Amino acid sequence: MTPFETIRARAARRKGGDEVLAGLMPAVPDRAALAALGDDRVLAEMTKRVFSAGFVWGVIEKKWPGFEEAFLGFVPQALTFQPDEFWHDLARDGRIVKNPQKIKSVRENAAFVSAIAKEHGSFGAFLAGWPANDQAGLLDVLAKRGARLGGKTGQYFLRFIGWDGFVTSQDMVAALRDAGLDVAADPTSKGDLRKVQAQVNAFAAETGLPRSHISRILALSVGENHPVERLEALMGE
Repeated sequence: MTPFETIRARAARRKGGDEVLAGLMPAVPDRAALAALGDDRVLAEMTKRVFSAGFVWGVIEKKWPGFEEAFLGFVPQALTFQPDEFWHDLARDGRIVKNPQKIKSVRENAAFVSAIAKEHGSFGAFLAGWPANDQAGLLDVLAKRGARLGGKTGQYFLRFIGWDGFVTSQDMVAALRDAGLDVAADPTSKGDLRKVQAQVNAFAAETGLPRSHISRILALSVGENHPVERLEALMGE
């Protein structure tokens, strides 16, 4: 494999130097802050990622105050006790994006968050206690027990909630393949995800960097070289 420093140096040259590259990194993950996160904020972020999948993210951001109102502040206990009529009416609610399947996922994920919180004290505590070297295992839990949280939706949820993980964006994977990792261009199989996990873990051990930073640097080292101001406006990788 290509040494990570070679990849990082290439990303820095493309973006205009080490200082500019450092400014493009996600916040350093904070496990204490993650453990203290309220279950309502966890469910809110799950919902934002589910509704953003396959949709214009800016529209979801613009309508988000309406989402907060319509879904009762995303308090899981409040949502799990709502009758069927409540959910039926949301499918006609102009405050949100009226997608019945995604609305249904909020109900299911409220139950998921509540169940994990009952087992671990809170969903944030569950996330904070999960080892950073096993994102593949955590993604499997999200996909199997949550609703519409498989694939990259789960990865983006972890990134935006503050968990230290990777996102297998097109550029991130292209950089790994260029460095010598034998995975598919869209690594969705468990085997390929384990390979990605192992290599990100190896780069983390090599550099001491957070895995989220490794993921972002990989993504910035190849592909279209967006202007810095455009990158700052982009979400995720």
